[in-house]
Amino acid sequence: MLPLLVMSFSILLARALGAWGLLPIGSWPVATRVGLAVMLLFTASAHFTKMKADLARMVPTAFPRPELLVAITGVLEIAGAVGLLIPSTASVAAYALIALLIAMLPANVTAAQKGVTLRGRPATPLVVRIPLQIIWIGLLWWSAPACC
Repeated sequence: MLPLLVMSFSILLARALGAWGLLPIGSWPVATRVGLAVMLLFTASAHFTKMKADLARMVPTAFPRPELLVAITGVLEIAGAVGLLIPSTASVAAYALIALLIAMLPANVTAAQKGVTLRGRPATPLVVRIPLQIIWIGLLWWSAPACC
């Protein structure tokens, strides 16, 4: 739930700073991309800390080298976050992040089924996690600028 709070606060702050003329953020879709980028940077940081081992336990056993996959997904989250902030790449980044969120869903299912703990606490239950994924996917889709 913390990523949802980070994203929500960041969206509201970005929109307020844009409305006050302090940042070039003139719409809710742009503010939403900023909020998603902040949230993705926040979640990506866990891929490179002590929490990396917890995240590796979430990876389904069918996939080899779970720690490498955790690092790769962290790098992809960072790249996607940066891409959301660059107008010329925002659309591609949004759709790539949608694909990434879908691709990472099996890890969340595995975590719930195995009872994996993250920082000693149970992973987010699927009844919460799946709606969160849908919210993030929906916001990425909605905020993506027209492409091509």
